[in-house]
Amino acid sequence: MSTEERRTTRPKRGMYIIPSVFTSGNIAAGYFAITQSLQGSALQPHHFDYAALAIGFAIPFDALDGRIARMTNTTSEFGKELDSLADVITFGVAPSILAFTWGFTMLPASMDPTLRQKLVEFGAFLCFLFLLCGAGRLARFNISHNPLPKNPGKPDRKYFVGMPIPAAAGVIASVVHLFHGQPVFNWWLAVTWMLLVALLGFLMVSTWRFWSGKEINLSSRHPFQTLILLGVIVYSLAMFSYMILFLFAFIYMFSGIFARAAYSWRRGRQAGSSTVSNPTTTTPE
Repeated sequence: MSTEERRTTRPKRGMYIIPSVFTSGNIAAGYFAITQSLQGSALQPHHFDYAALAIGFAIPFDALDGRIARMTNTTSEFGKELDSLADVITFGVAPSILAFTWGFTMLPASMDPTLRQKLVEFGAFLCFLFLLCGAGRLARFNISHNPLPKNPGKPDRKYFVGMPIPAAAGVIASVVHLFHGQPVFNWWLAVTWMLLVALLGFLMVSTWRFWSGKEINLSSRHPFQTLILLGVIVYSLAMFSYMILFLFAFIYMFSGIFARAAYSWRRGRQAGSSTVSNPTTTTPE
């Protein structure tokens, strides 16, 4: 290949900046979410809501930076490492701080002080586990090549092994946004919040399958229909964001749980039918 041909095929240096701009937007959203979480209180719950919205806005940035890098042929090791660090900040540190400050530190002082102290301490531990599981999920994703879940799905679809950390952070953000940022105010809601945070951490480090959506082709032969669909989604999010984001996040979370349960149920039925069709025979003495 001649030097002139290489110049035409190799992207310009400035093109490598474009994916990093989206990654920087991801980091900025995470930093903003952290600052808002630290400013939130029972008297100013809008700060918690702003933190949740910032995490939600970061998810499209995270989805676009890698896709744009592949479309423009500007993928690099630097971009991959920067993207992983951004995900740890925005979808690991930021939601863990939001989950702790919103779910435990604002419990009323009028409740039993011993119970309140135990809830805050155990809640802090579980939020740290969420962060640890998210970091482990990212590390496993970075070193895995074509990983296969324990419960394989349709061969024409692509799946994540374990719940992606942006989706887990999205569940936390959607719950906070559903409550309009109003912090948890009694012990049983705090316990429910603990269970949800623990479940999200487990799903991230699990080997269960979650739909990746990578087979969606935005440059399809029907761009008009795709544009209308995107318009409907954007309008729905703008008008009914509290309920729509909550439903999207929980439907995705439970899709992985139901897929695992259905796979185990099918395996159990197959094992039972094989036992019935091939019974063990014993020879008489």
